[in-house]
Amino acid sequence: GRRISREPREQTQAVASYSNEGTQVKVEIHPKDTTPQLFKKLSFGKGPRRLPGPRQDSKGSQRSEAPRPPGGRDLHAYPWDKSSLKSMPVDLQQFEKLDAYALKVNVKNSVEELVKALLKQARTDLEKVRAIWMWICHHIEYDVVGYHNKSQLSSKPIDVLQTGKSICEGYAGLFEHMCSIAGIQCMKLSGYSKGYGYKMGQTFTGDSDHAWNAVYLDGRWHLLDSTWGSGAVDDSFTKFTFRYNEFYFLTHPALFINNHFPDNSNWQLLKPTLTLKDFENNMLHNSNFYMMGLLTAHPETAVIQTVNGKASVSVDCRSATLFTFKLKGTDEHGLMTLKKHGMKLEIYPQKTGSHKLQIFAKPSKASEEVYKCVLEYVVECKSVDKAMRFPKDLHQPVGPSWFTERQGFLRPSHPDPVILTNDGRCSVTFTLGKDISVLASLHSDNSSLTEDMRRRHIMQIHRGNQIELKIHLPHAGNFVLKIYAKKKSDPGNYDYIFNYLIACLNTEVKWPAFPQSYTKWAEDYEILEPLSGLLPANRNVQFKLKMPGIAKVLVQAENTYPLTQSRGYWEGTCNTSGCREVFVMVHENANHSFYSHVLKYEVETQ
Repeated sequence: GRRISREPREQTQAVASYSNEGTQVKVEIHPKDTTPQLFKKLSFGKGPRRLPGPRQDSKGSQRSEAPRPPGGRDLHAYPWDKSSLKSMPVDLQQFEKLDAYALKVNVKNSVEELVKALLKQARTDLEKVRAIWMWICHHIEYDVVGYHNKSQLSSKPIDVLQTGKSICEGYAGLFEHMCSIAGIQCMKLSGYSKGYGYKMGQTFTGDSDHAWNAVYLDGRWHLLDSTWGSGAVDDSFTKFTFRYNEFYFLTHPALFINNHFPDNSNWQLLKPTLTLKDFENNMLHNSNFYMMGLLTAHPETAVIQTVNGKASVSVDCRSATLFTFKLKGTDEHGLMTLKKHGMKLEIYPQKTGSHKLQIFAKPSKASEEVYKCVLEYVVECKSVDKAMRFPKDLHQPVGPSWFTERQGFLRPSHPDPVILTNDGRCSVTFTLGKDISVLASLHSDNSSLTEDMRRRHIMQIHRGNQIELKIHLPHAGNFVLKIYAKKKSDPGNYDYIFNYLIACLNTEVKWPAFPQSYTKWAEDYEILEPLSGLLPANRNVQFKLKMPGIAKVLVQAENTYPLTQSRGYWEGTCNTSGCREVFVMVHENANHSFYSHVLKYEVETQ
């Protein structure tokens, strides 16, 4: 119970979880933007280590053989083969009835009576272990007072049962005793753990700080930690909260070693075994990482050095997962892109020094908006790349992905998150899913664009189910192209879908906005010329528009100029002298006597 398990939680905050392991407490911390303070490790006498003596099996006969030490058949390959989170096949659905039964058992007078009641619904050894595990994880709370005041603390199974409290030593002792009564071979193990108060890259010395168990099932040893399975302690270390964690039941040894290092290396149940140095250097992945279906993260070291102001992280996972990140509490200084099986993140810290980087994830099917912390790094930044300062409006993740595909944006012309343009113009195309209406706008930190002008620097062109977004930047710099969509049949608002970063270094760039269009400007209309919404004064200007199904088109300046139809386009010229505005108007069919405005151009002042 000395150290607390460090299981971060939802994005709300930095979270550390104390696990009552052996002598470890599982505590979770969620203060916003604060660094968890460290608690002194308290050391508790462990008492003599001995193998359990003769045990009673359920029929009442004596079984006197001592548990065999772990050997070849118990060992699992290291590193993890990505096959399973458990060390044996477990169907959690088959446990549903048993779990529900075990939670309801309420016997406090003797450990024997408790075990007898629990075993009524358990047939196999696995079911017996499961019933004992579920009962302990949901009925024994971490003793925060005892943790601070060990003289008052008893780890005897009957005391743990009757007070309903303990530290990791008591959890593991009660588990061992209950298994013994049930006729299951079980060992209490002790060692070092990466619990609360653990600092990345720290070394471990002195007495062990945690206790857990090994159980013998189907001819092999398996590992579990009921302290860390039960819940968490708050950041002030005064209040325990039950929060069940399935991960620590029969955990695959190649994953268990991530934060549990036994005194006796045989109990790693690994081939090859890891040295304490390996354990100290290895990246800590908390249980969220694996429960979320994540497989690997790169780099594998906890500390990342930037190269020319940049650091990169990637995560591989089994199925579509949503990610987000925080560098020193904000997501402004990076580019995160979602991949089909993971994500890629490029970080550009804008200050030198050490920065905490947290990666959060949630399954794509999860409706609730809770991202859980799955990874933590320290980014050491020696130099800053000022050119990679991103606009505040840039939203993570950036660029198209499986997620945008699900929203109906298929086959993007630009699969990468950043679009570079030298002349300030670019064009992005997609194939659109059925019944989708699109809205796009342009944002920049050093631009005083009004909401209307943000949209007027982008022109939509539809050809069948293709959409082209033609973009003319008002000046050089970094811009965010935000893309929104809704169902055409849906009268509601547009939903934000994704964004690109558009970068232009050419300071000569100064494109005017496109002409303003009105509601009668239909989706399949297209402007070939003039594209600029600002026309030169006292000039003849050539018009060429594609407007299928229209009876008549006029350009209204000081005078009115009809356009003529040829090869599918409406063409003609108009003179801009003597006027400040030019309108394009249409007769939608020959019977209409009135014209509708579809476009408006400004004319430069003299």
